Amino acid sequence: GTAEGGKQQQQYKEVDVRKLAVGERQEFIERVFRVAEEDNRRFLRKLRDRIDRVGIELPTVEVRFERLTVQARCHVGSRALPTLLNSARNIAEGALGLLGVRLGRQATLTILKDVSGAVRPSRMTLLLGPPSSGKTTLLLALAGKLDPSLRRAGEVAYNGFPLEEFVPQKTAAYISQTDVHVGEMTVKETLDFSARCQGVGTKYDLLTELARREKEAGIRPEPEVDLFMKATSMEGVESSLQTDYTLRILGLDICADTIVGDQMQRGISGGQKKRVTTGEMIVGPTKVLFMDEISTGLDSSTTFQIVKCLQQIVHLGEATILMSLLQPAPETFELFDDIILLSEGQIVYQGPRDFVLEFFESCGFRCPERKGTADFLQEVTSKKDQEQYWADKQRPYRYISVSEFAQTFKRFHVGLELENHLSVPFDKSRSHQAALVFSKHSVSTRELLKASFDKEWLLIKRNSFVYIFKTIQLIIVALIASTVFLRTQMHTRNLDDGFVYVGALLFTLIVNMFNGFAELPLTITRLPVFFKHRDLLFYPAWIFTLPNVVLRIPFSIIESIVWVVVTYYTMGFAPEADRFFKQLLLVFLIQQMAGGLFRAIAGLCRSMIIAQTGGALFLLIFFVLGGFLLPKDFIPKWWIWGYWISPLVYGYNALAVNEFYSPRWMDKFVMDKNGVPKRLGMAMLEGANIFTDKNWFWIGAAGLLGFTIFFNVLFTLCLTYLNPLGKPQAVISEETAKEAEDNGLPRETVSNGSTRRNGSTRRNGSMKSKDGSNNS
Repeated sequence: GTAEGGKQQQQYKEVDVRKLAVGERQEFIERVFRVAEEDNRRFLRKLRDRIDRVGIELPTVEVRFERLTVQARCHVGSRALPTLLNSARNIAEGALGLLGVRLGRQATLTILKDVSGAVRPSRMTLLLGPPSSGKTTLLLALAGKLDPSLRRAGEVAYNGFPLEEFVPQKTAAYISQTDVHVGEMTVKETLDFSARCQGVGTKYDLLTELARREKEAGIRPEPEVDLFMKATSMEGVESSLQTDYTLRILGLDICADTIVGDQMQRGISGGQKKRVTTGEMIVGPTKVLFMDEISTGLDSSTTFQIVKCLQQIVHLGEATILMSLLQPAPETFELFDDIILLSEGQIVYQGPRDFVLEFFESCGFRCPERKGTADFLQEVTSKKDQEQYWADKQRPYRYISVSEFAQTFKRFHVGLELENHLSVPFDKSRSHQAALVFSKHSVSTRELLKASFDKEWLLIKRNSFVYIFKTIQLIIVALIASTVFLRTQMHTRNLDDGFVYVGALLFTLIVNMFNGFAELPLTITRLPVFFKHRDLLFYPAWIFTLPNVVLRIPFSIIESIVWVVVTYYTMGFAPEADRFFKQLLLVFLIQQMAGGLFRAIAGLCRSMIIAQTGGALFLLIFFVLGGFLLPKDFIPKWWIWGYWISPLVYGYNALAVNEFYSPRWMDKFVMDKNGVPKRLGMAMLEGANIFTDKNWFWIGAAGLLGFTIFFNVLFTLCLTYLNPLGKPQAVISEETAKEAEDNGLPRETVSNGSTRRNGSTRRNGSMKSKDGSNNS
């Protein structure tokens, strides 16, 4: 498509929006969005006016939750402490639980208790509450991302559709408190990749209908608006105007070309990283956003700018946003239309911001003039802080519990209006056909593959030192090996000489096997980002695996050539050219198999500590049963199956058959123990307990290829079905459990099970997580 664009008071020119240069996009953003929050509103107003002019209705989503209860199982008291003994008991109880034997006892902690409400479109909704009041759990429940180990009751519906009837991961986006990104990619590259994976949604269909109606009405669109809408509706664009726009409104344009960074390399600041996490989701077409404490690490002015721009998107773009903020500044608080106040898992207030102080005044509490409303709301339900806000001089102060506040709110006029709203079921027929997403795959496989290949190639270039170092290391080892097994010292006279060649072949096998070890740490460092993208349905696991495998083949070819060229004739292997190329093929297949093996170990273990120990176990088994430490005929019958599943067996036998079937070994004879002459090559193979069938070269090559495919498929299956390790369990003290029981919260003892919530202790009637963050 084409659109008109150019500076005011100049002749507009026609440009191809698919091929907008970086300079053209930058010039457009600089001109249209000089002051982010002011110009953003003006431009969005133009976009909305264009749509309204032809009578197009934008899709909207209302999120309702009714009688929602979420419970977690957790250990109580000393049993909950993360000691070695308790960890061993957890493993033992889990194993016995699979057999139906239940020994452990756990308490049930209610995180959300019978909450109901609605998050409405075109209204900015703020979720407030003290730490560990259940804010994160509510956001996750509404986004359809609750951990399966939690017990959920009640219903969550979008436009009347339960979560099971559409794809919530594509319809809504949950923006996490944690920042998980690829450290080697720049801010712009991170957002571009996210935009390519999420696609443009229904923007192209909207633009097509818009253009049709404008043509019928004879309306000529404003060039700048037309350019923006067309440029942000094109799929398959490597770097889009949507990314530049998102960078601008989040204040990330100043660090767009800076790498994100991680523990090993310096990058952007913590506050900027938090904004990248937000931008990664809002750069897509999703119009339902659940944002979890996105202001952490940001100064108040930056938070205000971001929330102001999001408010404009909500009001003018009919979006639905529920945002959790920790102690927002007064000017930021004023940007919100509705408030949901959550405490101890119960909703204390939900409705327009204008009536929240009126509600608490009706309960006898007043916010002092010196106090910010948001701070007052988070403290007024606390037993420790409540008394200072008591304003009813006619009655003596008494502590009002969260349950009493919740019951009082139901009788308040805002609560009654909410109850009336929820009592009328949402008419599904009113839901716009483009409001919800019913397909898991909104972007074509071809586009996803292209984006994934581009990203992997970029990361290979950023980590080029690793591959250069590996090649140099291989050259050094090859030169050392060539001087150890120097051809002038290598002879083909008898069996003793043959065993020296077997040693050289074994060294070739082992060096190229461990050359693939670099895949282990590289893969493990990428897994957290992959799991995040997988859960967001950015792409399936095989889309991640394929570029990993394919783009490493050229490097493997180079390393194989380097090794064989340096060592083959220097060590004095069989001089025939065909045997040179056959060994080259085997070395390449060994490297491919090793790369697949270490990727599979990374996918199974998912952490460096477990991979170092668990991976070593696999390697020890493969080496012990590989047929060279212990010859095949000496392996016990009950372990012989291990011999056949060791990939080293196939590489070892194929390398040996390729060498010892050469004429210089087969044309010489030695006497066997019975005094019968036997070809030296055949005697050597029998003496080393190697298969004597000439076809074992091709059998070994096929075996290595088969293991390469198997390990990469296993890696893909691990990525598909396994989850990240290290989710901590909830920890509550016995006093906390008793207090919950005294307050009337349900507490029951249940049989062995696990929970995925962070550890916490409870004081003053509220749950405080160990790190001070709200992870309930």
